[in-house]
Amino acid sequence: MANIGFISLGCAKNQVDCERMMYRVQEAGHTVKGDIVGSDVVVINTCGFIDSAKSEAIDFILQTAALKAEGLVGKILVTGCLSQRYQQVILDEMPEVDGVLGTGSYTEIVPAIEKLLNGESVFDFGSIDAPEQETGRIVTTPEHYAFLKIAEGCDNRCSYCIIPYLRGKFRSRQMDDVLYEARLLADSGVKELIVVAQDTSRYGTDLPGHKRLLPELLRQLCQIEELKWVRVHYVYPDEIDEEFIEVMTTEPKIVKYLDIPIQHCNSKILKLMNRRGDGAFLRQLFAKLRSRIPGLVIRTSLITGLPGEGEEEFAELCQFLRELRLERVGAFAFSPEEGTPAADMEFVDNEVAVKRAETIEMIQSAIMDDWCESFIGKTLEVLVDGFDEEVEQFYGRSYADSPDIDGRVWIATDEPIREGDFVRVCIDGVMEGDLSGYLVEE
Repeated sequence: MANIGFISLGCAKNQVDCERMMYRVQEAGHTVKGDIVGSDVVVINTCGFIDSAKSEAIDFILQTAALKAEGLVGKILVTGCLSQRYQQVILDEMPEVDGVLGTGSYTEIVPAIEKLLNGESVFDFGSIDAPEQETGRIVTTPEHYAFLKIAEGCDNRCSYCIIPYLRGKFRSRQMDDVLYEARLLADSGVKELIVVAQDTSRYGTDLPGHKRLLPELLRQLCQIEELKWVRVHYVYPDEIDEEFIEVMTTEPKIVKYLDIPIQHCNSKILKLMNRRGDGAFLRQLFAKLRSRIPGLVIRTSLITGLPGEGEEEFAELCQFLRELRLERVGAFAFSPEEGTPAADMEFVDNEVAVKRAETIEMIQSAIMDDWCESFIGKTLEVLVDGFDEEVEQFYGRSYADSPDIDGRVWIATDEPIREGDFVRVCIDGVMEGDLSGYLVEE
């Protein structure tokens, strides 16, 4: 038996894939190490979505290769989106890498590791359209929250996006399997489930009956007694229907927070990007959601420099942001991904796209400051995430904060509280997008 180290990069969905691989490795009798130093095999589960993610993955591979040269680690196995996208290139350009495993071959992690340990090479790329195989996980998030991946792949075919070419067609997990996993997580101490997929809103549409099952799944999750919060990510705007809004409104365990990626608001650009709906539709949708779901926090992602974006279209995007005052916005410069239709379209140079993303961030920063100020004097329910040794203070998250991507709530208290506790905090300050306050007795 061997010591196996894991590095997981990229999104929460990739993290779940890595957790499943770790489980398979441990079930086979190997030891999953917390630190890669001393590992007989290091598995680097990569992201290959945009240029910055690819650069990060390459940096980690090179850093691990340096440890290998010093004799501190053994073999290197690269998995995930980067390996799926650049299969032979990785082996040709990085001789330190001993094997590559595609996104359709996660289930072959144990045979791949054993081949490497026997001195054999690994080059395994199974079908990216194969059904998901159920397995356990070694959860790597803190004990009180976990990601629940309900589907794999994507059928949207946005013209700028490489994901369908790396992850395959949309495949929903069976609801019974999802609920079984959710109950196991709840029994282990998880209090917040974060529902994820490349497109959660289409969950069930590929199963017999071709029905959107996300509302029913959310209802079922809310019946799990140990769960306190259920949070939903990656809901596409054109799939938000009355049934979904009704569930969001009536189920108290579903936090009033939605991650709705829109990428842009200009109708011409949205059409070029193969997105359904236009700017008027987005305005109407957000107005409807806010009127029906009081206190709703909307997170979205915007891409600057997309094909078709001139100064006029960018000005429209800025005005859209000022008008709608969305609470959470991430801005990214367009990355032309080889093999996608958008890469062959005309677009502005990267420097312009980056400056536009910075402008969006400045606009959003002012919106965020005003929004955060509105919480002063209010009392929020906060899930305690940990204790910061440097500032000697506990911190946590409100319903408005998803882990790792949103803000924190800093908690002043003389009372003993623990990670995973739900506490009430009266907000009395704002610090660079974070809230601060003091513990309120129940």
